[in-house]
Amino acid sequence: MKKLYLVLLLTFISPLCTNVVFAQCEGITVESLTNPGLFEVETLTEADGIRNGLDYSGATIYYPTNATPPFASIAIVPGYTASPSSVEEWGPFYASHGIVTIIIGTNSIFDFPEARAIALIDALETIKDENTRNSSPLEGALNLDQLAVSGWSMGGGGAQRAAVLDNTIAGVVALCPWLPSPQFDHDSPVLIFSGENDAVAPPSQHADIHYNITPNTTDKLLFEIANGNHSVANTPAGGGGSVGQIALTWMKLYVEENDCYCSLLTDDLLVNPPAASKVEQDFECELLGVNQQELVIGVYPNPTNNSVNIEVLEDVQYELFSTLGQRLLEGYLTGSNKQIDLSQFPDSMYYLYIEGQIIKLIKYN
Repeated sequence: MKKLYLVLLLTFISPLCTNVVFAQCEGITVESLTNPGLFEVETLTEADGIRNGLDYSGATIYYPTNATPPFASIAIVPGYTASPSSVEEWGPFYASHGIVTIIIGTNSIFDFPEARAIALIDALETIKDENTRNSSPLEGALNLDQLAVSGWSMGGGGAQRAAVLDNTIAGVVALCPWLPSPQFDHDSPVLIFSGENDAVAPPSQHADIHYNITPNTTDKLLFEIANGNHSVANTPAGGGGSVGQIALTWMKLYVEENDCYCSLLTDDLLVNPPAASKVEQDFECELLGVNQQELVIGVYPNPTNNSVNIEVLEDVQYELFSTLGQRLLEGYLTGSNKQIDLSQFPDSMYYLYIEGQIIKLIKYN
């Protein structure tokens, strides 16, 4: 579900308030999105006692051994005719950052997206089973409200379909997805990677449509990798490492619900990313780092057809932005008569930034 602020605006103004950071966000930086992460990783297979799901064929669970539970989890399925090895690098990557990962095969390498969606849901059942299996190292260590799905090609289309079939899925990461004529009516936050030069699933015929058909009420992000082919997102190293950084941030933000990762997207990873040929985004997230000691600010009249009066005890600096993030005015409000003249601007909505607060203004004739 969508959260508090328009991310497009925050992309431009949030760097102004990042100097006030909550203690719990210290250490969460772009540099912390390493490959691999800090945690050691081990694996489980059916030979170790994990469940043999009926709707998939074979599975490997990657899990951190020296991280603090409870853990979020993600299930990943490969694409048409592909084996789990095609996406296996995601397993140790996610697990080394504290996210349990199950990578599965399909009952038939020719399974279409809907069958792969069902396979992913079955894989999540295996994850749930590990949380209660007596001999499992993951017994009692999983947060079953934080389950995500991912897949490559037809598996990526299947991941979106899985979110439609199971509304408890907390997030989706689609890797160069393939699925014509999709129906994606779900509210699971979805990240879609595509390759600019993908000849198997051309973005204009698949990823772009997938993004557009996903409801606008769903948090969503499309990241097209410049010169990328169909397998450019098969590993976290894709796009010069940006694929792994963005996927991990999305998982931490929307599946683990750690808002400390909001600013990594809005201030860093999505600001003129060199690896991207196109970025489409329609998501909102809470921006931690805004001053907790907010001033009491009054604004009237609002809506206005001319000027707005600002009621605030202190002298303050202000900035006025358009809905596209363009800075229109800036200055200082001092004394007892604090006022901003909007008469020169067309009728529209504007955003006033004062002391870490964002105030929506409406201008009309």
